[in-house]
Amino acid sequence: MNRASRLLTGNKVYLRTLNGEDAGLYYEMFHGAEVRRLTGTKNHVTKEQIEQYIAHKSGDDSTVLLLIALKENDEVIGDIAIQDIDGDNRNANLRIAIGDEQHQGQGYGREALLLMLDYGFGILNLHRIELEVYSYNARATHVYESIGFVQEGVRRQTLFYNHEYHDVIMMGMLESEYRERYLK
Repeated sequence: MNRASRLLTGNKVYLRTLNGEDAGLYYEMFHGAEVRRLTGTKNHVTKEQIEQYIAHKSGDDSTVLLLIALKENDEVIGDIAIQDIDGDNRNANLRIAIGDEQHQGQGYGREALLLMLDYGFGILNLHRIELEVYSYNARATHVYESIGFVQEGVRRQTLFYNHEYHDVIMMGMLESEYRERYLK
């Protein structure tokens, strides 16, 4: 792994850019049943569709899409994105996914989120970052709240998945809240 592709580095993980060679890795990481459930992903995608997605995102100025890799061995374990960047209003949406269950609950996602929030508020000069989480993903909701995201609302019965409707919890964090909590 080329150290130059490391964009943001924490204690356990670093965030790096994607390239066309990552399509196979991306495909393997996100085709499992549990990660598909947690992300609400219904459609199965091909490696070719993933290649097209990566190419599209690399030319999209409203998105910063990065892979999450372990510092100890460079293993890619997930992805994180600030997307739908609205420069006029300084708002954006954040999403994260950790692929393999063995890497969930280890603090890797939390660290990746903090790295991306620092980038979003400090480098991109955002004022507000929002995210959505499905009501059945209690672990993610807990992490978001512990980091400082505030629940702003619920879109009731938005996702139909596995024969049931599920709510979407909308959460947000303001730049001032981030600074108060992390830059004292």
